[in-house]
Amino acid sequence: MTPEPADGVVREPHPRHGLEPLLASAVRLSVVAALAAVGKAEFGYVRDLVEITDSALSKQVSRLEEAGWVAVEKGQVGRRPRTWLRLTGEGSAAYRRHLAALRAIAGPLDRPPAGV
Repeated sequence: MTPEPADGVVREPHPRHGLEPLLASAVRLSVVAALAAVGKAEFGYVRDLVEITDSALSKQVSRLEEAGWVAVEKGQVGRRPRTWLRLTGEGSAAYRRHLAALRAIAGPLDRPPAGV
């Protein structure tokens, strides 16, 4: 049971509770942000954009795929194998919630600092 506030005012939970733990990694956040900006992206494009190695991207994409946030599609272009990545609806919703929580934590950027 949550104790009643001393002043009797019921407050909303702190917005940090809306942050997605899976996006605490700067690399995963960067991958999701990159995919949110496009419908579908080739693995090499995301790797180069986020500036990581193939193995590092593969590991992070696996975590996002396990969560249901990223779909991986394999195919070929000519004779060359290719892998495409796409943010799922669930991944897009999680990313939007995460951004909303960050905005709520940061507050309006045009307000004067406290005590000024």
